[in-house]
Amino acid sequence: MRLSGLSAALFVAASLRACTAYEYEHEFWLRVDGSGSVRVTGRPELWGAFKGLGPAGAPETSLREAARTLFEASGLRVRRVALTRRRGRPYLLVAADFADVSKIGGTPAFPDLRISLVRRDDRLVLGGSWARPPGVPLPGALETDGLMAIRFHLPSKIRDHKNATLGVERGNIVGWRQEVTAALEGRPLDFGAVLDPRSILWSTVGLFGAAILGALALLALFFTLVVRRGRRGVSGS
Repeated sequence: MRLSGLSAALFVAASLRACTAYEYEHEFWLRVDGSGSVRVTGRPELWGAFKGLGPAGAPETSLREAARTLFEASGLRVRRVALTRRRGRPYLLVAADFADVSKIGGTPAFPDLRISLVRRDDRLVLGGSWARPPGVPLPGALETDGLMAIRFHLPSKIRDHKNATLGVERGNIVGWRQEVTAALEGRPLDFGAVLDPRSILWSTVGLFGAAILGALALLALFFTLVVRRGRRGVSGS
C-alpha cells in the first residue's frame, strides 16, 4: 500500500509538471554552437508589456504581422506565427530560428532578454536574465494572474544550473519561472547552467562508432587467427 501511495504521488507530481500552463513563456532549443530555435507564447497584452508589441486589442492579422516583422528585424527566420485560445483568452505564438543565441538579447524581438552561451575552459556556460525593459508602457486593463517562464532544451550533459525551478527535467530541460505580478514590477528572472561542449547526440554516435570499430577489429583478429591455423595445418600435413 505504501508503494502504491508513493507511485500515485509521483504520478500526480509528474502530471502537474507536464500540465503547467504559462501566461508568457520563452522556450529555447539550443545547439552547442549557439544556434537553435525559440518559441515565444503569451497573452498579447504581456507581449506589449515586455516587448512593446501592440496594441493588444489590434486585429489578429495586424498582430501577427507586427510580431513577424519584430522577429525578422532581429535577424531570426520565422517559421510560424499564430493566435490561439486558452480558457477564452488569446495567446500569440511565434516560432523562429536563430544563428547565435548570444546575439538576440536586446534586439527588437528580445528587449526583455539578456542571454549568452560562451565557452569557458572545457565547459559551455549559459547565463542571463529576463526582465521587463524600462520605458515600455504597461497596457491598460492588464490582468496580472498566472506564471511566466523561460525554459531551455540543452544539447549536452548539464553539469550545474542556477536554481532551476524543477532541477534538470526529463529531456535535458532546465527552466525558471516567476509570477506575472513580480515580472511586471520589473523583478529580473536570472538563469544559468553549465554544460558539456560536446552534444549528447554526437557523444552517442561516437561511442556507437567506437563499439562498431572495436567489434570489426575483433572480427578481423578472429579471421586472422583462423587463417593462420589453417595454414599451419596444411604445412604440417
